Amino acid sequence: MPRHLFILTIFLVALSACGRNSASSSPSETGSPAPAKPQLEALATTSMLADIAQHVAGKRAHIESILPVGADPHSYQHTPQDVAKVTSSKLLIVNGAGYERFLNALLENAGGEMEIVTASAGLASGLEAGDPHFWLDPNNVIVYVENIREGLTHLDPAGAAEFKSNADAYVAEVQALDAWIVEQVKQIPAGRKLLITNHESLGYFAKRFGFTVVGSALESFSSDASPSAQQMATLIDEIKASNAPAIFLDAGDNPILAEQIADETGVRVVADLHLESLTDGPPASTYIDMMKYNVMQIVDALK
Repeated sequence: MPRHLFILTIFLVALSACGRNSASSSPSETGSPAPAKPQLEALATTSMLADIAQHVAGKRAHIESILPVGADPHSYQHTPQDVAKVTSSKLLIVNGAGYERFLNALLENAGGEMEIVTASAGLASGLEAGDPHFWLDPNNVIVYVENIREGLTHLDPAGAAEFKSNADAYVAEVQALDAWIVEQVKQIPAGRKLLITNHESLGYFAKRFGFTVVGSALESFSSDASPSAQQMATLIDEIKASNAPAIFLDAGDNPILAEQIADETGVRVVADLHLESLTDGPPASTYIDMMKYNVMQIVDALK
């Protein structure tokens, strides 16, 4: 073999061995630190709360939702796995205001010691009845963020500065969301800013952004209630009198009632809002994405 080819062969063999050694090296051998494990494992009752709380917690805590994506909190039944999670958790973040109907039984079964943060603490309903869907007004989520930040700081005082920085940054995002919604709803003529829902859920959204709630198929904040024949007849009369162009449903709602109303009144049925849960991926994988998606659906149906 010519001398120059022999030298080249030795060089290539050595280079290959070096690459294998480098690829098989552990993070500590190469000097790269292993990912830091969160200081705290915490729970939130819903996927929306978990997302909001995770923005505040950052890398110091991991927030898991008790309810799986797509679950209806009004009718959810807790599982043995939920009991085990709550028993071992040090922090549980709840919406409050009677929203989590499954929670009392879950806590009774779980026992253990944990701190419970009520995200809606300090918020007054401001509506005729106690609607728990505070998060559909982004300004209420700013209160959620502060309550969550205080709860995390109490359990992890060393993270106080980081929690505050994260909270401030997320509040800025929520304020930008609120301003964006204000601009979007300007596309809807004033006479068409009318909302009909399957159950009473959009009161805070309507109050913040200048809508009128014509009515709901269920005179309840829970989607598992059932309307009487008289309630249905009254709602249909209200819809006809208002000329409301659409009825809006959460993706998890039973569409039968809304379809019956649509048949009687001719209104459009928008059946894929996400009001109670995030989605696993687009279009509503975060609270902010969820709100933007819902607003675009509402604006498109009413403008």
